Amino acid sequence: MSISQVVTDFISLAIQSGGWMDLDRIYLENKLLALIGEDVLTERKVRVVTENSLDLLEKLLAQALENQLIADIPAERDILEAQIMDLLTPPPSVVNAYFAQYYSKDPKIATDYFYNLSRDNNYIKTREIAQNIIFPTETDYGTLEITINLSKPEKDPKQIAAERNAVKVDYPKCLLCMENEGYKGRLNYPARTNHRIIRMNLDGESWGLQYSPYAYYDEHCIILSEEHRPMKINQATFTRLLKIVEVLPHYMVGSNADLPIVGGSILSHDHYQGGRHTFPMAVAEIEHAFNLTGFPEVNAGIVKWPMSVIRLTSKNSQDLSLAADYVLKQWQKYTDSTVEVVAETTDGVQHHTITPIARKVDEVFQIDLVLRDNNVSEQYPDGIFHPHPDVQHIKKENIGLIEVMGLAILPPRLKPELAEVEKYLLDQPNKISEYHLAWADNLKQEKEITTENVEKVVQEAVGQVFARVLEDAGVFKRNEKGQNAFKKFTDSL
Repeated sequence: MSISQVVTDFISLAIQSGGWMDLDRIYLENKLLALIGEDVLTERKVRVVTENSLDLLEKLLAQALENQLIADIPAERDILEAQIMDLLTPPPSVVNAYFAQYYSKDPKIATDYFYNLSRDNNYIKTREIAQNIIFPTETDYGTLEITINLSKPEKDPKQIAAERNAVKVDYPKCLLCMENEGYKGRLNYPARTNHRIIRMNLDGESWGLQYSPYAYYDEHCIILSEEHRPMKINQATFTRLLKIVEVLPHYMVGSNADLPIVGGSILSHDHYQGGRHTFPMAVAEIEHAFNLTGFPEVNAGIVKWPMSVIRLTSKNSQDLSLAADYVLKQWQKYTDSTVEVVAETTDGVQHHTITPIARKVDEVFQIDLVLRDNNVSEQYPDGIFHPHPDVQHIKKENIGLIEVMGLAILPPRLKPELAEVEKYLLDQPNKISEYHLAWADNLKQEKEITTENVEKVVQEAVGQVFARVLEDAGVFKRNEKGQNAFKKFTDSL
């Protein structure tokens, strides 16, 4: 197929996307020609396009590289890729108008439109995401979901060298600011030309809905404040989360905690994460119900989960927001030194917060409040309620919102490392990392290992480690002493 036919086919898809009309074809073809460094269009025809946008994109990028329009480094490829895909993406006003039109019929139809657009224009990196290793593990807490994240590409030496000479600027202020919409990108900042945001009004404040480029789960979205301000967990947070699930009842939504160690990776910009995914924690059962003082219309209970979770449910979202705020305020000042739970240290620093998750189940609102404590000690300098040293060979990063709910996001180093563990277990020549040895030796003693089952044995063992990681992050441990202490706290509410 000639490059001219590729250009014409791609523009046919752009017109189909709803942002352009047939009258725009010549204009768009000429813009695309310029982007890939071509000067002329040879014979081609407008026809039914059978190839998808990503396959056509690869051909267009290859032509740009052949024409030496860009250097063969990831950042320059990404910038041009986003510029090409921008032609496939209606402008923000049109995307928002379509979303509103579809929403008037059904919220699911609206998010389907926006999600499919974000996949078709490669804002959501579907091919990269497909590289992730995903497997389930049965545990005492139900089925946990394990992912080894391979989707985000590592920088190559040529790009690292180029970044040294890149000008440092502070625009956009961060990756979550609305100023990213349509931003070209730089060598040291991701391209966002094909990025779009759905505007939302949450109790009089301007917020935006977008999808995550490197999604960790189904329809992984981000709801972000128009204002660049630090994350904060308070009653307004609970009210917004419940409003979001009222507006998008087929989505769950949650917030990372607002303190270091127990918080997320971007604490500088107020935002939430949601999506159309049923996490393991959502189906976990209540194992101890209790009454919440002053809230007769709110049902409360402790969830059977490795972390310390209180679930509140009610048909009245306002009551639920007030109840959640009440629990937060009680937790922020609650101390029980018998289980190393300390609300405030002698230096006046507050250490307690909550990771909240909201859902709507039929006509009932539900909010899970995961108790968090970011204290450190001489024994656990990384965090008392953080993955302990003996499991850090698998996971040593912070336990954020997604992992709290039972989906592990494990580092890419584990793909080659676990392959070496498998060789070690089979007594084959290997280069096993020293920090996996004790774990691997235990597996050798406990399991009957063959070439047929070694991968499954290792995967199940990784899943059990993740369950232990979550137990480490739980403030009230899953033993008699810890659970009695948990009930003591809930009895005080």
